[in-house]
Amino acid sequence: MFRMSDITHRFGARAAVHIDSWVVQEGEHWLLAGPSGSGKSTLLNILAGLLQPSQGTVVVGGENVYALPSAARDRWRGRNVGYVPQRLHLVPTLSTRDNIVLAQYLAGCRTSAHKAHELLKAVNIGALADRTPDQLSQGQAQRVAIARAVVNRPRLLLADEPTAALDDEQARVAIDLLIEHAQSVGATLVVASHDARIRAAFDHLLPLQEAA
Repeated sequence: MFRMSDITHRFGARAAVHIDSWVVQEGEHWLLAGPSGSGKSTLLNILAGLLQPSQGTVVVGGENVYALPSAARDRWRGRNVGYVPQRLHLVPTLSTRDNIVLAQYLAGCRTSAHKAHELLKAVNIGALADRTPDQLSQGQAQRVAIARAVVNRPRLLLADEPTAALDDEQARVAIDLLIEHAQSVGATLVVASHDARIRAAFDHLLPLQEAA
């Protein structure tokens, strides 16, 4: 599904992350594990086409991601990648339902408020569909971001610390939703987390160490 080769990204003189080779097959579920500062978020952003690495090659589904012009890379990401970032970037003037519908629209998919509402119910916040992000708790907002990431049935699903603000029950719901979506469409799932509660849910582990 994707291959990362000779990846290094630097912030100034410091190498934030380095991967010699990482090859993942379609439909696999991977956990990126490591402490804060180990490069988990950096690696996810590179994989999502959001951060061009200082060196190296990223090929996803046969597409050399960073050989694409910026606008084409944005279109590619909208069609193929679902992403739950640490900073959720929900649009503050839209309802939770419309934040999900917006993701459909931006990807060029058919919009469906009904589908958006069904996903909100799947993460146990269907009653909050008309609320704006400032009326949500952090955990509720995180669940909206998960629903937004899966709405377009992406081939590659990424999540950065998706359980960080959730209690045990809601953490299980969130991971179950991500895995359920991935299994339903044969998508590849990569979750970055230091949450030991979710380790058993993943068959594959890539441990990262904090940069020296």
